Amino acid sequence: MASFSSWCLSKQQLISILFIFTFFSHVSGGRCFKSIISFGDSLADTGNLVILASNINITPAAFLPYGETYFNRPTGRFSDGRLVIDFFAQKFGLPLVPPYFGAGDYDSSQKFLKGVNFAVAGATALDNAFLAQKGIHTVITNVSLGVQLGLFNKLLPSLCSSSSACNELLNSSLILMGEIGGNDFTYAFLEGIRIELIRELVPDVINVISSSILELIELGAVTFLVPGNLPIGCLPIYLTFFQTSNKQDYDRFGCLIWLNEFSEYANGMLKKELNRIQNLRPRANIVYADYYQAAIQFYRSPRRFGFNSTLSACCGMGGPYNFNLLVSCGILVKKSCNDPSSHVSWDGIHLTERSYRLIFEALLDGSSTIPRHKTLCA
Repeated sequence: MASFSSWCLSKQQLISILFIFTFFSHVSGGRCFKSIISFGDSLADTGNLVILASNINITPAAFLPYGETYFNRPTGRFSDGRLVIDFFAQKFGLPLVPPYFGAGDYDSSQKFLKGVNFAVAGATALDNAFLAQKGIHTVITNVSLGVQLGLFNKLLPSLCSSSSACNELLNSSLILMGEIGGNDFTYAFLEGIRIELIRELVPDVINVISSSILELIELGAVTFLVPGNLPIGCLPIYLTFFQTSNKQDYDRFGCLIWLNEFSEYANGMLKKELNRIQNLRPRANIVYADYYQAAIQFYRSPRRFGFNSTLSACCGMGGPYNFNLLVSCGILVKKSCNDPSSHVSWDGIHLTERSYRLIFEALLDGSSTIPRHKTLCA
């Protein structure tokens, strides 16, 4: 006979039940989020870098073939079409989330009431000064996560007239926190910094993400979608920079094992911290978006997802992975592959619209989220 203790729920189980209940109360019965507020880098940037760039001629996403698949024009998105954030906006019946720096002379209270995007391609979690102290100097923008959060705090009073109104706005918004932090590692890797030192950056990156989430919770935010890192050992940029004749460095799908292990290490630490925050703030709904788990399937079972090319860029030039950082898509390469939807990688660094759609679907059905759920929005 089962003991009494085996029938009792642990604190963690109670928190999980509370999470599921409050999460579904947000999105069931047709009541989806009324707004999306986004922070991050090029995986979520809907045009900010192109607007900020002092020299647009060095910003690839300002030119075709970027945007060719869905928009038929460049929009500042680093893909041939939509990103994960765009699919969420369309699922929730919201406008595509506008870039914060595209406000111009518009009334921000109207333009951003249903969403605002602070994500900037090239952005880091850590600020430039901190990274410089670690010997990392090739950061292409100064709009770190802390800067993005500061811009949000500056904007917030124009979106709501009182603390209760701001609380209500944030309560009904989906906060997309990233992906952010990947560039901190990428810059370090490409500058030749030893992996042992890069691993030491991981807690610093996660601390910034964690403090940002906690600050937003204090302001009234409830639901967070927090992506982890992609399997970087499968990306053409990394495969090109760290190409080796040592076959033991690659898995049977052609990805660099040690780089994917780094992604898993960083993601594991992020998941652990998100779990800590969830326990600390049980009324918040913190969902880990497992980009790694969703994307790694493309490389392991490409035919299942309709991919013919997994490790070669659709838009690029040169080498076994069709990638050369000095001959970039949009700047010197003006034509993409015949069928972007057959490729996982768009430009060697970012993914195709089809890849992002599949990641979105894996998040939507809960197969690549922690905790797992049945649906984000009925």
